[in-house]
This record gives sequence, structure tokens and C-alpha cells, in this order.
Amino acid sequence: MQVPPFSLSQQLSDLGSDLETALLKVLHSGHYIGGDEVIAFEESFAKTIGVPYAVGCNSGTDALILALRSLDIGPGDEVITTSFSFFATAEAISAVGAKPVFLEVDPNSFLLDLNHLEKAITPCTKAILPVHLFGRSIDMESLMDLAHAKGLKVIEDCAQACGSKWKEFYVGSWGDVGCFSFFPTKNLGAAGDAGAVTTRSKDLFIRMKELAIHGMPRRYVHTQIGYNTRLDALQAAVLNVKLPKLSSWINTRQVVADRYVDGLKDLKCVVIPKYNKSYQCTHAWNQFVIRIPESLEYQNFVNSQFIDIDSNCDSSIINARDWVQSALKEQGINTIIYYPIPIHLQPAYKALGYSVGSLPVTEKLCNEVLSLPFFPEITLKQQEKVIYSIREILLRFD
Repeated sequence: MQVPPFSLSQQLSDLGSDLETALLKVLHSGHYIGGDEVIAFEESFAKTIGVPYAVGCNSGTDALILALRSLDIGPGDEVITTSFSFFATAEAISAVGAKPVFLEVDPNSFLLDLNHLEKAITPCTKAILPVHLFGRSIDMESLMDLAHAKGLKVIEDCAQACGSKWKEFYVGSWGDVGCFSFFPTKNLGAAGDAGAVTTRSKDLFIRMKELAIHGMPRRYVHTQIGYNTRLDALQAAVLNVKLPKLSSWINTRQVVADRYVDGLKDLKCVVIPKYNKSYQCTHAWNQFVIRIPESLEYQNFVNSQFIDIDSNCDSSIINARDWVQSALKEQGINTIIYYPIPIHLQPAYKALGYSVGSLPVTEKLCNEVLSLPFFPEITLKQQEKVIYSIREILLRFD
């Protein structure tokens, strides 16, 4: 039995007829750009997040760029963010001409370590861009208190946390702007690239809406240099079908996460997500990410003889996490590493001057994290196979 890291097959089966009806309706309408579907989604999504305004766009990356532009962040400005995220988080900062400043993360939550935040603020700092990673919200109350005290803007990267809350408020409703991705693997996924920004500010809403359509407040009048980053009607139609299901999908994700926790919590050589339901964060569980500590030396795996060392051995596998991933793959279990290289050590950011050891916690995580197969429709048998296989591999090291 193969276990994929992610699958949409069951979701498509469940929603197929509704999706087909919605898409055919758009095709027959002839309104492919803008129109009722887009308006309906923007209004419904804003209501879901708990803000008055939302603007659809064509990706989570463009959502970040729209947010930064709307807040007049550009050359000479610094934006504090995390290096333990997808590259787009920092890329968007660079795209508007600003400088990303990478902050260390907490080893348990994988989120920005707020204990280091105040020291990172300089006269050039204009904003903080926290990432709600893997479905978990950062402590937005503490972050907003510091941001307000320092006069800084806050842009929430909610790409992996649609449906997550800090206390009673959804992510995307705390900061000046919330940025969402509807990439197909997200909790709320489109049938391709799509995104949105959310805000409580009417002025920011108007500016982002204009920026998304060539800086055009009305036809053929351009007040600023903008982009062509509209949410198309077909993607909006897909999202309109899926949005009412979001809450139930997140509940199911919690059940799947609980199974993983129960099945792996006694393993001393696996670090599972430290999350308690009594926490002030409502976890949306976009991913279930474990850590295989570097202390499980490469040689231990060689000596275990669990994986045969022969001429076909992949010499690029150099740590315990990679051995576990390879062993699981041999058993038909496919996992993903988020993220093998931190952003501050990417070749594209060589000029910023970060070196190995600059952010030791982040770099350690990149050598230890492993994302297990995780989606609401994963079957009990599939999940049991994952848990059994991990235990079989690692119990000998406990």
C-alpha cells in the first residue's frame, strides 16, 4: 500500500459534481475575469476571517507583495521575518526593494522567537512579517503589543494557516494585512495558484484592490504602478464550493494529528509537535512535522543494518532524518522535508552576509524536520502504516 504525502482524489470525488456545476456556470457566463464569483468569494472569505475586507489575487506570493506595497514598504526599509519558511516569504520583501532581516525561531513551535524580536529592531525597521507555520499561529497578542509600541506594521503570512486562530480571532485579522495562499495543498486549496489579502482598513483595501489591477481605480486611469494579479473567476468558483467545508476539514485534520501524537508520543528519539488543545492557539494543521534529532548519528543507522549499505547506497544521505525518509520511502511511504535549506543560506541571499551558524536553531531544524503524510482524507490504514513503520525503524534507538 502506497501512502502519498498529500492527495486530493477523495476530495475531488466528494465535491466533483458541485465543482463541475460551479465551473460550467462560469464558463457559460462568459465572465472569466472578476464578476459575481470573485465578489462572492471575497465577501465570504472576509466574513470567515472576521474582517470587513478581502481582495483576491493570483498567489500567496503576490498577496505578500500587495501587502508590502500598500504599506509603502520599499528601498531602505527592513522587514523582520523568519528564515524557516518557504522562500516566497523573504522573496516578496526583496521584490519591493526592502531588506529581509531573519530572526531565530523557537525549536518547539518553529515560529519566530519573540524573545529576540526587540533586539532585531533598528531605525530602518518598518514592519514585522510573522509566518504562521504548518497551521500554528504565533502569539499575535504579544507581537501586536510590541509592534504598536515600536510603531511597526504587521503583515501576517497565513499561507499555511487558513482557519487557525490566536485566542478567539483568526489569523489574518490581527495584523495590518493578512496574506493567504490557496495553492492546492493548503487547507483551503484552489485548482491552481490563487491567493488573497485581508484587512480591517478601508484605505488599505482600496489601495490593494487598485494595485492588483495595474494601479487602476477606474478603467484606463492609473494612479500608481501596479500589477496584474487578479483572482480569476474559475478559481473563485472552486473556492466558493470549498470554503463552507473548511471548518469540518480542520476538525478532521485535528483528528489525524491526534492519531499521530498518540502513536508516536512514547518514542524518545522522535520530537513530535508540542501542542496542547488548551493553548490559546487553535491549530489548523496544514502539516504534521516531526523532528529526528541530529543526535541519532548517521553511523548508528549504518550499524543498525536496517538499511543495507551497498554500492547503491545514496552517499548524499548524511543524517538520521534522511535515513528515516529513505527507509519510509522503501516501504511506500512518501514524506516531504519543509525546509532542507533555510532562506538565509540560500544562494540568492549570499549578499546579505549570513553564514552557517548565523541562526543555529533554524539550521538545526532544517536538518531534523520531516513532514508525514497528512491530509483530511488519509485513511486509518494508511496512517497506521506510517506510524507502524516509523516505530519499526526507530524503536531500536530508544
